Amino acid sequence: MSDSLNFLDPTVLAGLDNLELRARVAVEGFLSGLHKSPHRGFSVEFNDYRHYYRGDDMRHVDWKLYARSGKFYIKQYEDETNVRCVIVLDTSASMTYSSGGISKLDYGITLASALAYFINKQRDAVGLITFDDKIKDYIPAKCRQPHLMQILRTLAQVKPGMKTDAVKPLTDLAASLNKKSMVILITDMLDDEERVIRTLQNLRAMGNDVITFHVMDDAELNFPFNESSEFIDMESNESYITTPAAIRKAYLENLNEFLGFCKKQCQSSGVDYCLMNTSQPLDAALSSYMSKRAKSF
Repeated sequence: MSDSLNFLDPTVLAGLDNLELRARVAVEGFLSGLHKSPHRGFSVEFNDYRHYYRGDDMRHVDWKLYARSGKFYIKQYEDETNVRCVIVLDTSASMTYSSGGISKLDYGITLASALAYFINKQRDAVGLITFDDKIKDYIPAKCRQPHLMQILRTLAQVKPGMKTDAVKPLTDLAASLNKKSMVILITDMLDDEERVIRTLQNLRAMGNDVITFHVMDDAELNFPFNESSEFIDMESNESYITTPAAIRKAYLENLNEFLGFCKKQCQSSGVDYCLMNTSQPLDAALSSYMSKRAKSF
């Protein structure tokens, strides 16, 4: 594994208690092999100031502020950001499953943090929604550094919920968007997947860019169980005792049908779909975001 992928290993990242550090390590590991993307132009509606970065157009330096402070500041405009993005994170009980490594929820929190950090680093606006069967946290998309810290603090305090209903937060989000945006859903899709995908398709039909990160534990994907086991639904508490060998073939067939349906239905309508195994590095997610972001220009 390359050095950059070591930075993206979910187990390594989970060992970092500070979520900002976890996000920064993941993103800088990913960026270590990439060229910096060029910055885009400015609009006409003034919004805020930010620090000067090497390569910025000196015409946008506020010289009066420089005379007072001795530091370079750039006038930042409302439409300077290339992308407005909202990360929608599933925090339901099923996301707490772990077969021994990082849980799906911790993986999702790390992924959401890294994406938020990366989006902010690119000077794009980022917001956050967390949900189970209702919306738990809502932070609208902005691009200021203190706003990123609010998102990271919220993610650090996430508590698992119970049942899942991804349709409600996605529908509410669609009603609130007043301009084309990017919507990133992080979920295990253990919901009514047909309703969820229809809602994602509606968001895409409205002109938004949509990415779905389908987070699954390695044991859910490969079913490595051998001894007689009790399987418990983490949201309904229903249980089922069986010998894994008796159901392995049927389970894997149903799983492949489920994953195939999600992928096909998403991609056929222009919704990006990325299956994430919690044992694998986060580079696929960051690469998928970069690809979708480039297409939105």
